[in-house]
Amino acid sequence: MSTMFSSADIHLSFLHRFPVNLSASSARRSADGGSTKTDFGPQLKSLNKERFTVVCWDPRGYGQSRPPDRDFPPDFFERDAKDAVDLMKTLGFGNFSLLGWSDGGITALIAAATNPALIKRLVVWGSNAFVSQEDLKLYNMVRDVSRWSARMRQPMEEVYGAHGFAKTWEAWVDGIAQFAKKPGGSICREQLPLISCPTLIVHGEKDPMVPSFHPQYLLKHIKGSRQENISELNNYMHLQLIICFSSLNADCIPCQKENITSICGMLTSSTNWLKTF
Repeated sequence: MSTMFSSADIHLSFLHRFPVNLSASSARRSADGGSTKTDFGPQLKSLNKERFTVVCWDPRGYGQSRPPDRDFPPDFFERDAKDAVDLMKTLGFGNFSLLGWSDGGITALIAAATNPALIKRLVVWGSNAFVSQEDLKLYNMVRDVSRWSARMRQPMEEVYGAHGFAKTWEAWVDGIAQFAKKPGGSICREQLPLISCPTLIVHGEKDPMVPSFHPQYLLKHIKGSRQENISELNNYMHLQLIICFSSLNADCIPCQKENITSICGMLTSSTNWLKTF
C-alpha cells in the first residue's frame, strides 16, 4: 500500500506487506497478505482529511485485488512498484511521497529508484534490500502459521480465510527466499544508489524479523538518507504508536511512559522533517 506527501496538500502513500483496499480521502493525498484494514486502518482513520489525500491499494493477488491469487515470480517487487506508480499516474498525481513497511518498503525503494521525477520523499521501516542466510532462518521459523497465536492470525484469516492465509503466507516465504539464490541475496541492492529523494529509514530495535544490518545497509547506500532507531518498538511500530505515527501536523498526545513519550517526540520530529521539503 502507498501514501504520498506534497507541500500544502500532503499526498501520502503507504505500502505494506499484506495489502488493502483502494480508497481516497476528501482532501488530497496513501506482509505478507495484510491489508489496508489490517495494517494501516487506524492511521487512515486518524489522519487529518483536510490536509492529506491518502491512496491505499492492494497489490495484485492481495486483499481486494483478487482473483487471481497472489503469485511470486522473480520480479514481483518490480511488478508491484510499477503497478503502484501506474495507479498514482492514473489517479492524476504528478508527484507524491511514499511510506512503506516491510515488503511495501521494498516496493517503495524500487519505485523511488525507477521514478526519481515522481517520488518526492520516502519513509521505510521493516524493509531490506537483500536476503541473507540469517533472514532465511527467520522466515522459515514463521512459515507454519498454525503455530502463530490466534491473535496474530485472526486479522489475516478474516481477509483470506484460514486456508487461504496459510497458503498465501507459505507462498510468500518461498517467494522471498528465492532472492537468497541471487548474488549477494539481492532484492534491490543495485537500485539503492539511484534513489535521489529525501529518505528516512526507521528501525525498531526490538524487530524480530529485520536485523539491524538491513537499515544500516540502506543508510549506507541511499545518498543523503537518515536513520532513526527506536529502542522500544518492533516491526509493527506503526500499530504500536497509532496516535504518534498519524500525528503529522501536531505534537503527539503525551504517553504515560517516559520512554514512549520520547519515541512519540522522535516520530513527530521525523514526520515534520518530511513536511519541510
